[in-house]
Amino acid sequence: MGATPLLVQPQNDVIALLSRPATYGACVTAVERIETHVSVVFLAGPRAYKLKRAVVFPYLDFSTCERRRHFCEREVAINRRTAPDLYLGVVPVTRRQSALGAGELALGGDGQPVDWLVVMERFDDQALFDRLAAEGALDRPLVEALADAIARFHASAEVRTGAGGASAVDACIASNERAFAEAAPGCLDQARVASLLSAQRQCFPTVAAALDRRRSTGFVRQCHGDLHLRNVVLHRNQPLLFDAIEFNDSFADIDVLYDAAFLVMDLAFRRLPLLASIVLNRYLDATADTGSLGVLPLFLSMRASIRSHVSAAAAARQSQAAEAETLRADAARYLDLAVAFLDPPAPRLIAIGGLSGSGKSRLARSLAPEIGAPPGARVVRTDTTRKRLAGVAFADRLDPASYTPEASQRVYQAVLAESADCLAGGRPVIVDAVLARGEERQAVRDVAARAGVPFIGLWLETAPATLAERVAGRRDRVSDATVEVVRRQLAYDVGTVDWPHISSGGPPEATLAQARAVLGLPPPR
Repeated sequence: MGATPLLVQPQNDVIALLSRPATYGACVTAVERIETHVSVVFLAGPRAYKLKRAVVFPYLDFSTCERRRHFCEREVAINRRTAPDLYLGVVPVTRRQSALGAGELALGGDGQPVDWLVVMERFDDQALFDRLAAEGALDRPLVEALADAIARFHASAEVRTGAGGASAVDACIASNERAFAEAAPGCLDQARVASLLSAQRQCFPTVAAALDRRRSTGFVRQCHGDLHLRNVVLHRNQPLLFDAIEFNDSFADIDVLYDAAFLVMDLAFRRLPLLASIVLNRYLDATADTGSLGVLPLFLSMRASIRSHVSAAAAARQSQAAEAETLRADAARYLDLAVAFLDPPAPRLIAIGGLSGSGKSRLARSLAPEIGAPPGARVVRTDTTRKRLAGVAFADRLDPASYTPEASQRVYQAVLAESADCLAGGRPVIVDAVLARGEERQAVRDVAARAGVPFIGLWLETAPATLAERVAGRRDRVSDATVEVVRRQLAYDVGTVDWPHISSGGPPEATLAQARAVLGLPPPR
């Protein structure tokens, strides 16, 4: 997307009109302007007005007033799926004809339309998720809420059986090869680029059948297409996805996992591996889309590849030396990340057991980014599996019927089946469950044995009073465990647990350090 545009029509008079506060009425005293290669956004009072530039790229054509009207209307319609409160409508810039010739331009009015604008409710830029990430204000509840929002959006998005699949991925890889050839020389290590492209070409045939199967079973949908942190805003305490791609269907009619992969890659690039792991795991918890996770490394690598050659092309056009150097450094980091996604170590299975309140989920969450290639291990958790099977939101409490021995057996069977699927897809797995019965622990071990991967179990234990205190203090958590549940669990005969025992009564950092030592992980950098 870094090609040089063809400017087909000057819009200086329209831009001048929209840059004047008086255009918007007496309540607006200043106008801020944000420019990109395809649009100019004017921030005026409580509204934002987006003008599409009269340009043509290989992937975009805004050459005529009518085409710009069409894509303005399409942008509003597409983005109202996820951000209806932000997208207010479309308004023309008009010119009233007079006896003396062309009259003055006006925003709206009944004159002849000469251009069109998307009108949005203005929001605080500090609420953009990329700003929150830069300030260290992006936390687990926010990214979990974001993952839930993406899962809901994908579930309702229209299926596109005529798009996606292996042919679309093959075309994207070829496009990246051409873009690297144009942008990389003088900016990126050519041997590194060649290694990446070779690895992607080697990976593609191994997942081609899965890509086509996903298309035929409804996983290719009309997605967002540009799902990174800057296109998410915290609005009225909810994460909203906005600025979805409207100008080229091939960018948006894609596999839902490829759509989500952009966000995961963006978090990884920003050196937020824990949040990248959390958002992916929460998305998979909500969707159960784990049957073909073997496609994920290629999807992540493709996303990083695109950002690498786009950054390299931008560096070549940048006139400011410092900014050019930043872009070159970004291009190299994206390239390294694209390679890392395709170079995972062999998968393994880790089980974390213990009574409610022992810290299993916190430990699993903390370990996940450190197991395997980024974004780390799939955490398969009985609590989220139980809620998903019951068809309720993760924050909703289940009735006692969902905790009968028969119901719990179904949950454990689902956890084991998902773990096997993830391992088959080359993803390491952490099972997070009480695992109080010996046969349950053996069943998890058997999954690893059948998959031919290493297994280790960790057993967390702490004082009963600590278990009860932790459970009593939980708020807005997935687990339904209560102090009464802890009391019942303390009466269990768990038998002999021949896994390494970890004392989890102290600070979470101490528990994590013990687990790292048992697993042979290096200390955090």
